[in-house]
Parts: sequence; C-alpha cells; structure tokens
Amino acid sequence: MRRIMVGVKRVVDYNVRVRVKPDNTGVITEGVKMSLNPFDEIALEEALRIKERGLADEVLAVSIGPADTQQQLRTALAMGADRAILVQTDAAVAPLPVARIFRQLVDKEQPFLVLLGKQAIDDDNGQAPQMLAALWDRPQAVSCSKIDIADGKATVVREVDAGLETLEVELPAVMSVDLRLNEPRYVKLPDIMKAKKKPLDTMSLGDFGIGEASPFRNVRVEPPPQRTKGIMVKDVGELVETLKKKGLV
Repeated sequence: MRRIMVGVKRVVDYNVRVRVKPDNTGVITEGVKMSLNPFDEIALEEALRIKERGLADEVLAVSIGPADTQQQLRTALAMGADRAILVQTDAAVAPLPVARIFRQLVDKEQPFLVLLGKQAIDDDNGQAPQMLAALWDRPQAVSCSKIDIADGKATVVREVDAGLETLEVELPAVMSVDLRLNEPRYVKLPDIMKAKKKPLDTMSLGDFGIGEASPFRNVRVEPPPQRTKGIMVKDVGELVETLKKKGLV
C-alpha cells in the first residue's frame, strides 16, 4: 500500500496570547485552546492532496502527547486522514526520541513519504525531520514550498537565502513543509462525525523502548521584556542626533 505518514503535534492555538506560569516553570495550558501545529496542518493537507491525485492510498496521522491529543488527531481524521496513532505520554518528548519513535513506526507502516511541519510553534526546535532522515538513512528535503511526485521521485522547491532552490529527491524520503506550500481545508460537520468512526490506535513510550525521562530540563521560562514607548522627532536631523546620543550611529 502506498502510504504517507504525517506527524502532527498538539500546541497552544496560535491565536492565544501565551502566558507564563507564576513560578516561571513553563507556560499556562490549563483552560487554553489547543490546536494542530499550523506547519503540521499544512503537511497533512499536502498528504491529502497527494492522495486525491491518486499518488497515495492511505494517509496516516501520528502524534505524541497526552490523552487529550486525541482531539487534534480527530481533527486530522476529519480533514481526511484515514487512521491515526497516538503515542500517549504526559512527558515533554525531545526531538531525538520523537525521531526514534517515528523511525520505528516507519519500519512498521512502510510509508513511501513522511511529511512533517518544519517546526512546532511551541518549542521552535525544527530538528525532528532531519533526525528522522538520518536514522532512516533516507533523503530529506526541508522547508518545502512546493512538492511534485512522479516516477518514484519528488521534485521539491524550497526557499533559501538566495531565492528558490529546486531539489530532486528519491523516495522514500522525509520532508518538512513551510507555510507557503498550501492552505489547509476547512473541516465540515459531516466530516467531524465521520472521523469518530475512523481508527485511532493508542500506544505508549514503553512500546518503543523509550523512557519518560527527558535529557533536557527547563530551568526558567520568562516572558519577553515589554517594549519601551517610542518618541516622536520633528525631522531627520533630530532623528540622527537622537540616534547619536544613544550610540546607535
């Protein structure tokens, strides 16, 4: 079966104003709206479009997180994914264990393409796709803004500092996607109802031989400093003099 595996992560919704906990140990998530990571949602949309073009038979959504992550996986199923897997844990999982979990799932599910967002908006690590490609020993393309698949290969366009770069990638491969790749579809109520009947399997970190302990520990989380109020200047001359006094020019 021609299968695409898509990684999706539960994050604080991008419209929510993130607040730091009073003890500075993290951010407040209780009672906060949670959603699919926007980059992962774009990856899922691209997988669905590839399937709709007849180039894939199944789209599998995978997530690692607490039990409530089932809500986001049901959203992925409502968008059109055929089935989902939740690796359930309340611990924060670092990028390398994430890549190791996906590597084992690749052996089990045998996808010809793994699509991931280029980063998650909560930690902004942007490391799991590259690590997975290294562990799998397969080609990778990161920050993709266009993907075309034909004859067992993928032609990928990605944005670089100098402009646009076009790559030809042998499949199977790992790809991470950028925001310009597509616009995710709107989920309709009938699709939400159908998603309740689609298979969603739950596994644990122990099933992959990975412990709950993380190699990283958050020492302190602080909000960014408040911006100081700006000042008005009469003309360019006064602007230059002000900048000189501040040692900026």
